[in-house]
Amino acid sequence: MIRPLSPEFKRNFIERYNRLTDWEVFKEYSLKPLRKSIRVNTLKVTVKEMKKRFGLEQIPWYKCGFFIKGFALGNTIEHQLGYIYLQEAASMIPPVVLDPRPKDKVLDMCASPGSKTTQMAAMMKNKGIIVANDNKIDRMKPLVMNLQRCGVINTLVTRMEGWWFNQTFDKILLDAPCSGIGAIRKSYKTIAMWNPNMVKKLSGLQKKLILKAFDALNEKGILVYSTCTTEPEENEGVVDFLLRKKGNATLQKIALPIKSSEPVNTFGKEKYSQEVKRCLRLWPQDNDTEGFFIAKIKKL
Repeated sequence: MIRPLSPEFKRNFIERYNRLTDWEVFKEYSLKPLRKSIRVNTLKVTVKEMKKRFGLEQIPWYKCGFFIKGFALGNTIEHQLGYIYLQEAASMIPPVVLDPRPKDKVLDMCASPGSKTTQMAAMMKNKGIIVANDNKIDRMKPLVMNLQRCGVINTLVTRMEGWWFNQTFDKILLDAPCSGIGAIRKSYKTIAMWNPNMVKKLSGLQKKLILKAFDALNEKGILVYSTCTTEPEENEGVVDFLLRKKGNATLQKIALPIKSSEPVNTFGKEKYSQEVKRCLRLWPQDNDTEGFFIAKIKKL
């Protein structure tokens, strides 16, 4: 595959990330090709069977996730039949943290294209119920196609704004719309689109969504908030906002066999709650994956 020319990083972006991490290392990993990874769909096939077909390297944090070398996986019969799902390794973490069980009623608030929805359905053994929601009609097609391809039968699909929900759920995944800075390796367009005003606008949307998601939780329910960005305003800032608004929200520590970095406690003029240290902040250079942020929140 021919890689496009390296993008031109904006000066204020470089200055910003010099304050957050080792800029040169972050840049190096953000411009490297992304390691290919798959998730075995245990609704249709066993891990043992897929190991016979492919050379797989175990992803430490998910037993059905694997790094894989090689070829056009989207053209394989295994992909077409829904035996495997092409999913980035760090993207598999939020469902693992949420830990949906067969008895649970689960909401995937921003579900398309369905990678995490289908992962949760497999974890639940197609039992319980998942409501997979997104807000745009053009995002419904890939979501429904992936649910069908993977043999998911415990999921209802809805199209509405996330803050319209009046029902309550045992567990909620809010993989929020974000600036995608952790996913530069997938598309250099992310760099061209980035600006501080966009980050601020997205942060406002994320705060609106996380408040509604928390309100939609049953007592003692679990909310996992995640993004594929490394922007503090969209991550620690959003979680801090929820903690300040909701006295019965508490952050849970995430224990996974994964290298992570210290969450951001201060950024600019903002100082965040010490509780954000319990969140998982992953830079691309930590595990040679996308950058990701995950918070596990319990409703008391």
